[in-house]
Amino acid sequence: MANTVQARKRARQNDAARAHNTSLRSRLRTAIKAVRKAVEAGDKEQALQVFQKSVSVIDSIADKNIIHKNAAARHKSRLSAAVKAIGSAAPAA
Repeated sequence: MANTVQARKRARQNDAARAHNTSLRSRLRTAIKAVRKAVEAGDKEQALQVFQKSVSVIDSIADKNIIHKNAAARHKSRLSAAVKAIGSAAPAA
């Protein structure tokens, strides 16, 4: 347990920051899942709309250093590839 006044304050601040970062990370995961769900449904228009909103969320969270910028780029790239692949996926024979 923190013994000094400043250490107690830092502990309080860290708890608040952790809660805030956790909620942002949850928002990121929800955005990614929404795109994946739209891709699985096979609706390209819906997937594109959800993807655009998700890119905004991903960029916002990367700007706040919740995730690394390269991790954000990787998420966007993989989601974009999944959305683009909707129309070209040939049915298995």
